[in-house]
Amino acid sequence: MSRHWWLALQVARRLWFRATLYAVIAAITAVLGIALGRFIPDSLSDVIGTKAVDAILTIIASSMLTVTTFSLSTLVSATSAAATSGTPRAISLLLQDRTAQSALSTFLGAFLFSLVGLIALNTGLYGGGGRVVLFAVTLAVVALIVVMLLRWIDHLAGLGQVSETIRRVADATEPPLTALAGRPYLGAVGWATPPDTATAVLADDAGFIRHLDIARLQAMAEALDLTFYVRVRPGDYCWLGQPIAYVDAPKGLGEPDEDNLGEIKQVFTIGPQRSYDQDPLFGLTVLSEIASRALSPGINDPGTANDVTVQAARLMTRLGQAFVERRRLEIEGAEEAADFKRVHLMPITTTELMEAAYLPIARDGAGMIEVVTTMLQALYGLTQVGDAELADCARRMGETVTARAREGLPHDMDRERLDAILEKLSGPELHPLR
Repeated sequence: MSRHWWLALQVARRLWFRATLYAVIAAITAVLGIALGRFIPDSLSDVIGTKAVDAILTIIASSMLTVTTFSLSTLVSATSAAATSGTPRAISLLLQDRTAQSALSTFLGAFLFSLVGLIALNTGLYGGGGRVVLFAVTLAVVALIVVMLLRWIDHLAGLGQVSETIRRVADATEPPLTALAGRPYLGAVGWATPPDTATAVLADDAGFIRHLDIARLQAMAEALDLTFYVRVRPGDYCWLGQPIAYVDAPKGLGEPDEDNLGEIKQVFTIGPQRSYDQDPLFGLTVLSEIASRALSPGINDPGTANDVTVQAARLMTRLGQAFVERRRLEIEGAEEAADFKRVHLMPITTTELMEAAYLPIARDGAGMIEVVTTMLQALYGLTQVGDAELADCARRMGETVTARAREGLPHDMDRERLDAILEKLSGPELHPLR
């Protein structure tokens, strides 16, 4: 995805964007009745009644503003609850919730529609035919409000709950994680050491890499006969003046060099917060943060940590399956070639993914045998997916979990249970653990 489309997508996800869009459509719809009214016979207005539309619009106008304010307060309370019980890094996902945005936008749009309609009615802009059109549209708006209220009430049952927060983070993590198997370098080629003649591109700001426009780099490389060596990936932190890329230009960068280097820097979107879109490590890190908070002494909720462990195992299983499919295509010679062959990019290793998902839980849950049990089962399951690299990382993480558990479990009985679990998982026959 290009940088411009990515920025447009970030705007479209904002709460105000959909609300503004609905409000504009509602205002246009109310005014459109004036233009369409002349095609409707005025005699039909006698059937409806001259005051019917006024009464309905007055009710909508007086109630929808209150409903909108209440719904917005509910959303704020839900995000606060998610930040308290989960992690503040998940708030952006709740604010991007489509159902919540649609509900708020529908209520605000209905309020503005009724307000514009009342203004037009009281100023005499609607004739008899216009009132008929406005009445028909008003009935459609009432039906839309009822449907959205029912959806919103059902949606409120889970909004802000920690289980819902975990699900949303997992859903946001899965696309970039599974895409990592098919396009491990975002469509570019693997890292190679840049030549000594390559020019360093220095970061002009401090922060996280939020987005990387590889296609734009490839276009510049083809136009100017360049080769790029990108040292950072989305999610990496960079400091002011850090070399974030090197560019090899056999024919020179042209004049002036600063302009070309400035254009290259625009490919790297740097900001104070990480983004889920191209950064699977961020999603796994947020999941582990939720588990760590649940395992803190003040909350002491090992069940939530187990839920996170299972969700992370599900995501890593999908990744392992994608790895197996990619290697099958490599053997058959059907693997797709890199789209951006003039761009070299640092990889994300399976070890980094495994540590982001499980290392904090292994540290904070080492003293709880129920958390250790779930982690060992999940890690054992990852060794059975069929990918050798993933299996090796899971075994090493299992050794880490075991070592921390032996030090952290406070009672001999728990350590005996740990030995029993390890024996079952390493025996010739795996028995279901309860």
